[in-house]
Amino acid sequence: MPSIVSAEGEYRTDTLIIGAGQAGLAAAYYLKQAGVPCILLEQAREVGQAWALRYASLRLFSPAWANALPGLKWPGPALRYPTKDEAAQYLRLYANYFDFEVHLGQRVVRVSAAEAGGFAAHTAGGARYLAKRVIVCTGGFEAAHVPAWASALGAEVQQLHSSQYQAPAQLPGTGPVAVVGSGNSALQIAADVAATGRPVYIAFDPNTPTMPNNSLMWVLLKTFGVLRFSRHGWLGGWMHRRAEPVVAGDLRRLRRFGNVHWVGRARQAEGDALLADAGRTPALQAVVWATGFRPDYRWVELPVFDNQGVPVHHRGICTVPGFAFLGLPWLDSRGSALMGGVGPDAHRVVKALLDSEIVVWQKKGTPA
Repeated sequence: MPSIVSAEGEYRTDTLIIGAGQAGLAAAYYLKQAGVPCILLEQAREVGQAWALRYASLRLFSPAWANALPGLKWPGPALRYPTKDEAAQYLRLYANYFDFEVHLGQRVVRVSAAEAGGFAAHTAGGARYLAKRVIVCTGGFEAAHVPAWASALGAEVQQLHSSQYQAPAQLPGTGPVAVVGSGNSALQIAADVAATGRPVYIAFDPNTPTMPNNSLMWVLLKTFGVLRFSRHGWLGGWMHRRAEPVVAGDLRRLRRFGNVHWVGRARQAEGDALLADAGRTPALQAVVWATGFRPDYRWVELPVFDNQGVPVHHRGICTVPGFAFLGLPWLDSRGSALMGGVGPDAHRVVKALLDSEIVVWQKKGTPA
């Protein structure tokens, strides 16, 4: 059935995709290939805005050729590591190229079972969407996370989460700044600030594994399908249990700054300082928390979560028929949340949703 407006502010479609980032666009591609109408709901005012709003120096951790979504290569040199603005532009290009029906500025505030079957989604603007299937593609990066003890820092210390950080000029003064986190963003932000010459105290776990980041590595990863090893298999399960590695080159670059001080893991805050494995930092003027995100699915009113609010699924498919997740970190493999890795998950999830409907028809005795 085509997507239609059945009444003022009410839309009907076959499949509703919540989130028009890389996962949502990949799902829309495979639905279009199958001839299944869908609508993508995006809370931002344009596709790719989540990338566009990240810090100015951010680059993808993989070359352009390794980041293509299904059906469309990146424009420009294949070996470059794209900027965050190029990533945003590519997603907009992708949505326009395939002419997806994307409804922008539609923040979903409630998803529940519909009275007549299927699902109903309500947006903050008052629109209502009815669909037989729903794929949640908002990812695992909805709510910025900082440790609870961050509140012990004094009001004189500016605190920013990495999602709010744009450039060193945001940070007050010229004195000490702490960057807390053991991921690639922490390394990049710390280097960004250190390049201004001010003292940087990085609270980074020294046991964090590293990996090289060059074209040969990406050829090997893609050739041998390492990023597609399912966490339900023995090798993928081993990878899943390990800490996420950081880019070795970024770590080496940061270690070359004489004004960067490595303090180990941060444990507590006290007044204007952090208490870390290496002791107490000097009085800080700012702290950047590169401590990741947590999912926030309070708007989903369906029995698809455990008692911690974490989605319960098998490779993206939930026990509620017609409902699925896509784009979560380790939804199935290391590549599940990556732009260049979400395609296989999208193909499998879309196929499983469509096949499950055929199975239902067959059980009812209706020809598939």
